[in-house]
Amino acid sequence: MRSERGRRTPADPSRAAKVPDAVIARLGSTYFSWLNAHPDAHTTFEQVLTELLGDAGVNFDRIDVRIKSWPSLKAKARKVRDGAPVYPDPWNDIRDIIGARITVLHSTEIPAVLKLLADSFEVLRSVDKAKETRVSGTFGYGSHHLILKVTEETESLESYAGTVFEVQVRTILQHAWAEFEHDIRYKRANGGTADPQVDRAFALAAGLIELADQQFDQIAGIEQPQHKVDENDDAELTPETLPGVLAVLLGSRFPVSRLEDYRFLLELLRAHGIEKVSQLGELTTDADVEAVSTTLEYAFAPGQVRIVDDLLLHRFGQDHITRTVDAGKRPKLRRSRLAKRLAALRGD
Repeated sequence: MRSERGRRTPADPSRAAKVPDAVIARLGSTYFSWLNAHPDAHTTFEQVLTELLGDAGVNFDRIDVRIKSWPSLKAKARKVRDGAPVYPDPWNDIRDIIGARITVLHSTEIPAVLKLLADSFEVLRSVDKAKETRVSGTFGYGSHHLILKVTEETESLESYAGTVFEVQVRTILQHAWAEFEHDIRYKRANGGTADPQVDRAFALAAGLIELADQQFDQIAGIEQPQHKVDENDDAELTPETLPGVLAVLLGSRFPVSRLEDYRFLLELLRAHGIEKVSQLGELTTDADVEAVSTTLEYAFAPGQVRIVDDLLLHRFGQDHITRTVDAGKRPKLRRSRLAKRLAALRGD
């Protein structure tokens, strides 16, 4: 390229470089073929992650899963840097075609989520964004980013073995900051102007959010759910007393599950006429707990709700599936999961 005076000026490699249209065409063909073969991928991953965290007794706010849209994937695949494509083989190089976000109430729950994901998937990459900003001496985006691979042992995702996806783990406050900051940055990218005062305000807000998360952690440590346990064997079970009763019957081996899951557990127990503390005690004998734990070889410490569900399956077999398959929010997934566990318990 020549200037007005006829002298050649160096070309901008980022402007000259271009990802071949053939690469984008192959990517589109692969992407849409995959979508057609997996029309329920986002629902499946969302349900499996929800069940996984629930089974382990991990407390969380919500889980969202999205499949990257074709315009977004195509735009990312076309990125170049220093004259070369950022993703030479975009279908395999872009790791967030499936993306999940897990939000928790406070930061002390994040390590439990990270450990559970590491126990259930192969971790290809793990980055603590909050730590990165602290190391740089600033406040900013707080989130854990993981690149995970589905293994053949990942329950209910066997057909996705080898699939790579991204998971972001944040507190609710971190998520609120990130969403608002992204909205402002998007407006800037579409004609808005940078304002140093806005950047300073975001940095201050990020610092306040980190402080608030620390306070929530302290509150959670003080106000752990306490339930009065009626040791009368004839006392009726309720969602409110089940955590305490099970803590007495099972000890500390199994974490307390999400409080809202105990209504679901009571529904399972009542399906078999188990409504009294004494009846629950007969179900949760040391011998039965040991038999179930040894046979199922949990990859994580199951929560109270999960272990009792498996004890019911161990005791009642197919009848437990028949009576409770429609319990909860995901009956289709529940049927397949229970069938697989029953086969393991029966040695099939």
